[in-house]
This record gives sequence, structure tokens and C-alpha cells, in this order.
Amino acid sequence: MTTGRVLDIKRFEIHDGPGIRTTLFLKGCPLRCLWCHNPESIKAGVGELALYSHKCVNCGRCVMVCPSSAHKITDGVHTYDRERCISCGKCADVCATSALKFFGKEMTVCEILPDLVEDKCFYEDSGGGVTISGGEPMLQHRFVRELCEALHAEGIHTAVDTSLFCTREQLDSVIECADMFLVDVKAIDEELHRELCGVSNSQILENLCYLDARAVPYEIRVPFIPQKNEGEMEKIAAFLATLKNIGKVKLLSYHDLSRTKYEALGLEYGMGDIKTATKERYSEIFDIFLRAGLNVYK
Repeated sequence: MTTGRVLDIKRFEIHDGPGIRTTLFLKGCPLRCLWCHNPESIKAGVGELALYSHKCVNCGRCVMVCPSSAHKITDGVHTYDRERCISCGKCADVCATSALKFFGKEMTVCEILPDLVEDKCFYEDSGGGVTISGGEPMLQHRFVRELCEALHAEGIHTAVDTSLFCTREQLDSVIECADMFLVDVKAIDEELHRELCGVSNSQILENLCYLDARAVPYEIRVPFIPQKNEGEMEKIAAFLATLKNIGKVKLLSYHDLSRTKYEALGLEYGMGDIKTATKERYSEIFDIFLRAGLNVYK
């Protein structure tokens, strides 16, 4: 069977589609958004270890099980050599304080399915289901397709949270089995999109228009990032207003709570000291989408 790189599972989510949902996060993303809230999801094809130093109690269990001697504790200080690490995850398995966390376990649909159907009664009562997110789940479109088919066999609603940065063939393969899509729109200007996200948005916008033309159920997510895509809000609202079958539009507010993730992964945080928008500024941006006649919500 096809395998997928799984990051995490979060239960009782209410912001990832209709009703109460379980969200499955997959690893790997072709975008490099400056504000990415899930940096552990970026690197594709391999597992990745994070060290939250403030949680470490220097028990030494990781040192004892590490086959590549990537961990050392010297004079009460835990050091981790990423160059030595072979991403086996054994250290995270024995860490008693969750100071070590392994992202990207390779799993089959059969292995992951029991965790996703466990809360089926809550899906049925609330009109919810399972949302497949990332990273960019379309990078693992075969796994996503097989998983959606398995969930449908259990009578469970499926949603795919995606940037739509994928080929038409990849999109078509998932359209046939997903009940709805949650689509990110970060900028309309192509050069700005390249600057903010590392890739062109031409394929993204073309795929969104394709979804709309096929009347596939979808909702839009618009991240509002102060000083970055602030000037794109009116352009985004105007573009979305031209779509004929658009559902809800969710305006997402930037936050910097992911800074600790970057530190734990040994990555540089690219947003500097940019702060979350004030409530007043957020309301002004929210009104732009209201004036465009869109069904926007927070």
C-alpha cells in the first residue's frame, strides 16, 4: 500500500471544516511562506527531530538509545548534533518530558485509519469528519486519495486543506474522492507571492478557478500578515468575488507562537519582530471582504 509521512493528529478541531473534526497533518510542502506556523511540516520525504531544550531534564535516555551518538549531555547541558542524526525517532520514543519530538512517521492507510475513525460518533452528531492538512497534502496525493476512499467506506466526510500548488492531474485524482477543499489564497500579485512564499501563484489561481468551474465544494482561507500581504487584501477580495461557487471565506490573523518550533528545529524565524495586527486593523481588513459581498468569518 501507499505510505504517507504523518506529522500529527489533532482531535476535536472546529476550524478545519464543518462540524467536529479530526485533522491529520502530513509532512512536506513546496512553499516557503515566511510566516509558516508549521515549520516541522516543510521538509518532505524524511522524518525530523525537534529539541525543546526548556523541557529537557537531562535524564540521558536519548543518549542511551541513539544509534548515531547525536545526543550528548555534558555538565548538565544537552547538545544535539543534527548532522549525525539518522531520523530514527528512537530518542523521542523514550523521552519522558516530550523535550524531543519526531515529525514524519511513515504510515500506511491501514495503520492510520483506526485513529481517524475513533471519533466517528462525534462526526455524525455534528456534521463533521476528517480534514487532511499539512504541509501540502497534494505532495502525497496518492496517499490522500487512498485515505479518502477508506474514510468514505466508513461513511466519514473528508476535507483537504491545500494551497493548490499542484498539477492538474494531482488535483483531479483527489477531486474524485474528497468531499470539499479548504484553499489558501495569500496574494494575487505573482511577484509578491514569489517573495512571500517562494513560488509563483499562477498554478494556484488556475486550479482555484478550475475547482470553482467544476462546482466542487470549497472554502477559502486568507492569512492576513501585517507588512507582508496587507496591501493585497482588496485584490484578493476582488478576485474571490468573481468566483461563482465560492463558499465561506475565513480571514486568518498572523501570530508568532511558532517561534519556539523554529528554535527546536534549528531554523531561523523569518518574520523578525512583526506583531499580530490590532483588533481595529483586523476589523478594517474584515470589512474589505464584507464590502466585496463575500461570506467572510473569523
